[in-house]
Amino acid sequence: MIIVVGSAQFNYSEKDPFTAGERILMLREAMKEVNIDLGRLIMIPLNNTENNHSWVKYLESYIPPFDVAYTGNQFVAMLLRGAGYRVVQQPLFSREIYVSTLIREKILKGDETWRNLVPASVAKILDELDASNRLRVIASGEAEPQKW
Repeated sequence: MIIVVGSAQFNYSEKDPFTAGERILMLREAMKEVNIDLGRLIMIPLNNTENNHSWVKYLESYIPPFDVAYTGNQFVAMLLRGAGYRVVQQPLFSREIYVSTLIREKILKGDETWRNLVPASVAKILDELDASNRLRVIASGEAEPQKW
């Protein structure tokens, strides 16, 4: 299985507060927690590209050949189908509860119920990263790139 971690170039922002490496670590530890054989996984960080028309070719240049793509993203599904790939659109499980924006908001507010919304291994990593402090600093506007 190939897992592509998109928007890899973004980090320390409100929408993407964690680096691609940190996100890969969280995925890896969550997979280990449920006994997924990591030897069968390839995780690849992928930067966004501005040209959506050529995105599939861009993706293909970064990952091994694949037969089917699983995604919950309708836009990604459309692009892959347009390139001839078989796509299985995964329904998002309890999306109103398990949504990263909500989880980040709970962490930011000090609402400890966020811990029930992520695997224990991910909660441990977020604690080690001092995610609550990182999110507070980012929310203060200090993390915005300076325009000179």
